Amino acid sequence: MSTTHALTPISGGFTDHLWAETKALRVAIDDLEFLHRLGDGTLPLEVFRTYIEQDSLYLAGYAKALALLAARAPEPQAAAFWANSAANAAAVESALHEELLGVLPPRVDAPEHSAACLGYVSYLIAAAATEPYSVAAAAALPCFWIYAEVGRTLAASAAKVLAADPDHPYAKWVTTYDAPEFQESAAQARALVDAAAEGVSERERADMLTAFTVATRYELMFWDTALNPQPWPAP
Repeated sequence: MSTTHALTPISGGFTDHLWAETKALRVAIDDLEFLHRLGDGTLPLEVFRTYIEQDSLYLAGYAKALALLAARAPEPQAAAFWANSAANAAAVESALHEELLGVLPPRVDAPEHSAACLGYVSYLIAAAATEPYSVAAAAALPCFWIYAEVGRTLAASAAKVLAADPDHPYAKWVTTYDAPEFQESAAQARALVDAAAEGVSERERADMLTAFTVATRYELMFWDTALNPQPWPAP
């Protein structure tokens, strides 16, 4: 299957710099076998279930990070966006995950955070609680932006799968993140990070890049470990 890499945006803000500096990581995400097989419909259902379970655990932590970010936002409009995004992660997207899990093969034991999932949410919550607002916002951005790009790419590659079976469980996931509403949320998150980068020191901008890079690494690890799990050491 050929890979279509996301293009560098052309709108000319600080987030363009973040995007360009993480190109190698984004190409690695595009090349993941997990995403290829999700796009062509060949991903085993039990692997997709593992991913959805981990994503549900992730969203619970991500909602906390976004709520903290909203509390620290310097302007009411920014606070409203992050707070609404937290509510959406906690309610709307979680409801989608519950719906998907209802049609996937059941499991006996309760899911446990993978190392990648726990590391990612712990990093985001810590950043939102302890880093400057600009750095915390940069850490939160990859989940919006990279998901939006992956969703757009998957929607194109999965067109045949969706045409053959519109009720395929992968279809609901793909259409959520390729939906105009989610794409608009990603654009708003970018705009807020661009605004946060204005007037801060070069050191703080460097810290924003580091935060964006770390979160992008976790995006890569999160998807990859769904297909290639890395079990916790035995107790």
